[in-house]
Amino acid sequence: MDMALTVLTWALLMAGTFFLLTGALGMVRLPDVFTRMHAAGMTDTMGAGLILAGLLVHALSAGDQLVAVPVRLLLILGFLWFTSPIATHATAKAALSGGVRPFTLAGEQSGEQSGGVSPPGGSGEEPGGARPVTPPGDGSGTGRSGEEQGGASS
Repeated sequence: MDMALTVLTWALLMAGTFFLLTGALGMVRLPDVFTRMHAAGMTDTMGAGLILAGLLVHALSAGDQLVAVPVRLLLILGFLWFTSPIATHATAKAALSGGVRPFTLAGEQSGEQSGGVSPPGGSGEEPGGARPVTPPGDGSGTGRSGEEQGGASS
């Protein structure tokens, strides 16, 4: 039984390490802020969650009469599972409100359906086949109307 718990502990720790490493790789390799936030959210939730689960199994299998360690690990795990998705969502919403434009592949229908228009003076195509989606507005990519930009209103 002791060997099985040790194997389970190491399996959870290794799985958590895998998610942490792939999330770190995603933070470096992914193209825009929104996909990078997804990688960070998976790293935080799955990576740290699996490592905490491995530590919890190890604490329970140690045979100590300390109840505080597993309780603290469960509290940390619950706190991460509730706060990480909320923080990622709030950060993404703030980025959208701040005018950061998500990238889509050229020819995808999602950009046209969300009111995206190409920037003036070109097709909007960027290297690598990505096309920025402009928020609804005047087409300048700022998402602000002409009056907000200092233009005359009609």
